[in-house]
Amino acid sequence: MTQTAEITWDDTVLPFQLDRANVRGRVARLDGVLEQVLEQHNYPPQIEALIAEVALLTALIGQTIKLRWKLSIQVRGDGPARILAADFYAPESEGAPARIRAYASFDPERLDATQTPFSQIGKGYFAILIDQGEGNEPYQGITPLDKDSLSACAETYFDQSEQIPTRFELAFGQSQMAGESSSWRAGGMMLQHMPNASPLMGGVDAPIVMHDTDEDENWSRANILLDTVDQLELIGPTVAPTDLLLRLFHEEKPRVFDVQSVGFGCTCSANRVRQSLSIYSAKDIAHMTTDAGVVTADCQFCSAHYEFDPKTLGFEATEPADDEG
Repeated sequence: MTQTAEITWDDTVLPFQLDRANVRGRVARLDGVLEQVLEQHNYPPQIEALIAEVALLTALIGQTIKLRWKLSIQVRGDGPARILAADFYAPESEGAPARIRAYASFDPERLDATQTPFSQIGKGYFAILIDQGEGNEPYQGITPLDKDSLSACAETYFDQSEQIPTRFELAFGQSQMAGESSSWRAGGMMLQHMPNASPLMGGVDAPIVMHDTDEDENWSRANILLDTVDQLELIGPTVAPTDLLLRLFHEEKPRVFDVQSVGFGCTCSANRVRQSLSIYSAKDIAHMTTDAGVVTADCQFCSAHYEFDPKTLGFEATEPADDEG
């Protein structure tokens, strides 16, 4: 395995490939990031678990793509958990962290503590959206929520939409190290069975060299080995991702690439809210104005609160904007 310097593995995504199998993958650890995502809201335990899963999937999938702006996962259902949404923003510069944010919309009165978190979503769909920024047409792929977890739905998406066999193994929950307070941790691994000599996504150009022509056997073996992973090995922090890869896949010759750090980040701002309201007339803005004479907006991701003078909003604004909000 490629030698790595001493790394703090909290809040990272590590790309790797198995040189003796036509398999690439990612190992992700979300620690402080997940805590920051969850502390923006007072979610019940079932919703916290769903947010942890969707954030972890977003980190793993987002890092596999040559992303210039944003990858989003959106889950919509007819159950108590109506909406789950997470965004993965590409690093703004070389060496900078990627950014993650996530939120849920739910009906607390309909939540059933006796049921699994996934069952709170009900019937609906799992969607992946890729937006490469201005001048590019956004891409969207959708699969129904007909499995028993969000990660299983993501596997179906890759199998049907991308024709890439994909496996996720995720672990998340509250943990407590000696001398520390309880905190949320999440960790997971993503495996993908790639076409022969296919370069890794994310900017790694070296092809996978096959030493065994039976690709199905290689993929089955990788999955069997991943079945032996322990949840504590995935979550960490006592087992480094590099050590985990050697423990699972030493005969497959795992090779790692540059680790990607991730952090919590929200792109909301007063100016973005103002732009979103610029399509409305003065009459529309009047309907949005509170009894206190202001228009308010709250970010669903980070709970930021904005207040605006209605005269400065919409395409019929009569006064210039100031530094409000």
